[in-house]
Amino acid sequence: MIKVEGLSKEYGGVRVVDGLDFEVRPGVVTGFLGPNGAGKSTTMRLILDLDRPTAGRALVNGRRYAELDSPLRQVGALLDAHALHGGRTARGHLRWLAASNGLPERRVDEVLGQVGLADAAGRRIRGYSLGMRQRLGVAAALLGDPPVLMLDEPVNGLDPEGIRWIRTLLRELATQGRAVLVSSHLMTEMALTADHLVVIGRGRLLADSATREFIDRHGRTRVRVRAVDPARLDALLRGSGLAAEPLPDGAWEVSGAEPERIAALAAANGVVLYEIAVQQDSLEEAFMRMTTDSVEYRAVAA
Repeated sequence: MIKVEGLSKEYGGVRVVDGLDFEVRPGVVTGFLGPNGAGKSTTMRLILDLDRPTAGRALVNGRRYAELDSPLRQVGALLDAHALHGGRTARGHLRWLAASNGLPERRVDEVLGQVGLADAAGRRIRGYSLGMRQRLGVAAALLGDPPVLMLDEPVNGLDPEGIRWIRTLLRELATQGRAVLVSSHLMTEMALTADHLVVIGRGRLLADSATREFIDRHGRTRVRVRAVDPARLDALLRGSGLAAEPLPDGAWEVSGAEPERIAALAAANGVVLYEIAVQQDSLEEAFMRMTTDSVEYRAVAA
């Protein structure tokens, strides 16, 4: 697993990671979320010993990354799909990585096939699209068949088929008992992929919970209701003391009441309903609501 304890990092007196504590457990896809500038990429760099923490520590399988023997066998990571030598071929890039960690050369062709790059393995990386570079980065992360995976925005540049492939791959890796940490700004994908969420803002931990629990806690639940006679429904809701808001299509959105109560109230007053449905915020809506005070860069639409 990955274990982060009191992790902090300062650059020029500015604290970009501030006392983080969380774990990434085996058999779980953990989504790592936060607004731009929240400190996600810095935290991942600290876990991989690419930066030295100001305070605290990050351990992979109980040890610092720099202390691991054959680290590719312990943790696979994709942080920057552009960090590749453009003059190398995909196969050449993976061959030197395999040699550096004592991995059998057969793994190179195995992972190239796994990520769908077998036919492009002999091409120079400078001619790769962003999506192809992402696939090559995933291949490098899988090269050592590690029990821990860390992927930073792995779906950037991927087409819909590629996004679905990444989603399926991450779920399969977790099912195999691996610990998977993945960051993404695509909330729909995180809702479909992540079992657990670690959310940070301005370097601080905001949430560490199961995905469903996060949505239930930070999202809104309301009931959408429509009637055969909108005017009678309008009068009933206004007189009932329920928190109700009219919608442009003639429906009403009711907060703080169960659908059973609304249906019983309508029936008792002879109001015929032809739509009543519970609606809950998506992960994106819950995330936006929860992190509204932690957004560092906020644009204003014209």
